[in-house]
Amino acid sequence: MIQFSTAVKNARLAAIATAIDAGESPASFVVYSGSRPSPSAAVTDQVALATLEVPQPFAADISSGVLTGAGFEEVMADADGEATWARLVDGEGGWVMDLDVGIEGSGADVTISSTTIYRGIITRISRIIFAEA
Repeated sequence: MIQFSTAVKNARLAAIATAIDAGESPASFVVYSGSRPSPSAAVTDQVALATLEVPQPFAADISSGVLTGAGFEEVMADADGEATWARLVDGEGGWVMDLDVGIEGSGADVTISSTTIYRGIITRISRIIFAEA
């Protein structure tokens, strides 16, 4: 297994934060229902359940191989559905990453208390944390 120094881990995480902050507008974190497309592929019949504006700058802290994002503002969900994946796009709408969504203990990249989303419910992300192994 390859192991990196903390300095290299922090530099990789800084590159992720820079990608998220690209563009003059804030990035978006969009939670979807339906099948997750191939990386960077267009969204087709998937339904955007909630769109959260990513704080800019995104990184609140990068240290010891951990990137802690700034806190998000809550939003109202846009549609009803079962959350299965999320997409993070930069301020220009450029693809940054896709993530699986599931409940606590599911092993998903993003965990939420319930994957069932209803239009008009408050949707919040406390923080996003990326940790280098």
